[in-house]
Amino acid sequence: MIVTFTPNPAVDISTSVDRLTPTQKLHCAQPRYDAGGGGINVSKAIRRLGGQSKALFTAGGPMGLSLEQLVADEGVDYQIIGIEGLTRESFVVTESSTGLQYRFGTPGPELSPVEGMACLEALDALPEPIDFLVGSGSLPPGLPVDFYAQIARWAKQKGVRFVLDTSGEPLKQAVAEGVFLLKPNVGELARLVGKDRLNANEVHDAARQLIGEGRCTVVVVSLGPRGALLVTAQGFEYVPAPPVKSVSTVGAGDSVVGGMVFALSAGQSYREMVRLGVACGTAATLNHGTELFHKADVDSLLRWINGATDAGTQTDFFAQPIES
Repeated sequence: MIVTFTPNPAVDISTSVDRLTPTQKLHCAQPRYDAGGGGINVSKAIRRLGGQSKALFTAGGPMGLSLEQLVADEGVDYQIIGIEGLTRESFVVTESSTGLQYRFGTPGPELSPVEGMACLEALDALPEPIDFLVGSGSLPPGLPVDFYAQIARWAKQKGVRFVLDTSGEPLKQAVAEGVFLLKPNVGELARLVGKDRLNANEVHDAARQLIGEGRCTVVVVSLGPRGALLVTAQGFEYVPAPPVKSVSTVGAGDSVVGGMVFALSAGQSYREMVRLGVACGTAATLNHGTELFHKADVDSLLRWINGATDAGTQTDFFAQPIES
């Protein structure tokens, strides 16, 4: 069983306007509403690939009811942890005259210690076996920075492979505890190994350092529109992203994680895992607003990735500068 956990979900609202102008009343296009938050997006991605997972997330108030309905509409199996606060909203506006996208996010409701404990108890009460647990997204106010580290400790005790996609101090503390798979960007990876920045030739070594210290088993370094770098104890592989015209990057990182976990649950290799992840992440950028990918786009992009990677693209990564 795959379980995704989203402590700080949101109802994602996306729209467009000709031009953002201060102080003026702006007439926007009809909005689109999507269930959002890292783990929920991962579950949606897995569902679109033909798999199934259980999405565990907090929800409260009228917006929490809307979130529940949106998750149900996606055909995702879910379980709600009720909270007193109101589920947050995020807002994405695309300026149609320029193609620029503006993303607005709120911190989310503050969770009490009792509600935080309810999250951990809900995880512990799930039926076994759990093959993969995906913790994704930011922590809401009120939860301690070691919350993901507590989950990592629980996952090790249960023999559950914990996949973590977050940032900052919560990421650092969870990695100190040990996880199965990490998907940091280059800047996050640098901070995890105590550096301000990394050049291309240092990325692989930094990831191998985390693996050698027992902090994780697999590292997939996100390179944004350039693809990803897979690193294990046995070696590494650079997977380029297909050149596409990006419409929106919302949910692209979550789509990468969803594709990778789906591949692993299907018994695919790490190489196949990261290729599918990059295909899913790239496919998500083809759609407007907060919509994720379409399966047909993933299949097409995956064929391109397999051809490009099998042809040998390792030097392309090391020959170019990267941003931390």
